[in-house]
Amino acid sequence: MTTLQTLLGITLPIIQAPMAGVQGSALAIAVSNAGALGSLPCAMLGSDALRSELQRIRSHTSLPYNVNFFCHTPAAADSSRDAAWHAALRPYYEQFGLDMAGQPAGPSRAPFSAAVADLLEEFRPPVVSFHFGLPDTALMARIKSWGSKVISTATTVDEARWLEAHGADAIIAQGLEAGGHRGMFRTDDLTTQSGTFTLLPQIVQAVSLPVIATGGIADAAGVTAAMALGAAGVQVGTAYLLCPEATTSAIHRAALQSDAARHTALTNLFSGRPARGIVNRIIRELGPISTSVPGFPLATAAIAPLRAHAEKLGSGDFSPLWAGQNVSGCRTVSAQELTLGLAAGVVERSSSLAGLSDRASRM
Repeated sequence: MTTLQTLLGITLPIIQAPMAGVQGSALAIAVSNAGALGSLPCAMLGSDALRSELQRIRSHTSLPYNVNFFCHTPAAADSSRDAAWHAALRPYYEQFGLDMAGQPAGPSRAPFSAAVADLLEEFRPPVVSFHFGLPDTALMARIKSWGSKVISTATTVDEARWLEAHGADAIIAQGLEAGGHRGMFRTDDLTTQSGTFTLLPQIVQAVSLPVIATGGIADAAGVTAAMALGAAGVQVGTAYLLCPEATTSAIHRAALQSDAARHTALTNLFSGRPARGIVNRIIRELGPISTSVPGFPLATAAIAPLRAHAEKLGSGDFSPLWAGQNVSGCRTVSAQELTLGLAAGVVERSSSLAGLSDRASRM
């Protein structure tokens, strides 16, 4: 099987998870320059911002990098669900003296499109990754015509097999521990979701592509364990949130370093799709999963004013404090130092195996 390093042109089998809202190009550049694969989250970027970030990456590294997009079908507006959601949030609006009328639109999360492909073609990024499946056949063909490698997230064996059949070059096995949005796209049933070290070997057995483990991996020991279970590499997100190159807010950074970070939950309250974050007031009081929440990404609009107001007061009670179940790897060190530390066990193991091979060849 082709190694992940050979496939992606990287030195270390580490991918920095794309994390919209808490990073820009600076983190991606630092990780790529450390020999791993830095990632830029692009689903919330307009064309001008995307172009600017890609130009910045290209001017600061000649090494491979990854651009990440969503492949969801945006939910249609549903007046009854909107009304139920507004009713659930009204007490908080009243508490803060906010007007529910004329809410601004929440952050845009647009699916990958031909217009985005037109822009990307100028840059021909080495790696293009997706969440919630893959784009259609024509768009996949365009991406591959640039020589870009395509990777996507699977949360079940069925999703992994689908990705292999539809042209992915590698698959990210996302365990239940992972922070941020679940990559689910073939099911909405949360009972199908399993932990990283349960899911990983099943996907490795089911497909012939390189498999990348993600979810709860926060240090060199976790990386080594994933590789021992058949992973070609790992994707790490939460551990990078305290790096100076990340744009994680002061409120989010404080939460990550508090006892509260040990309690996370999958919640649909902030976007309409299940995503893992630190439990805060809104999750405790409304429950992590609500059937009243509008579909993805429409839920964001109504909760955004509450988030903005609370954050001005220094509170994260209404903020999506995305984090995985294991925050033990979060450190206020450079992204380069963190990346090299994550890969330490793999490097030592490779050196040891190389030494054994060399000795055997001389016997």
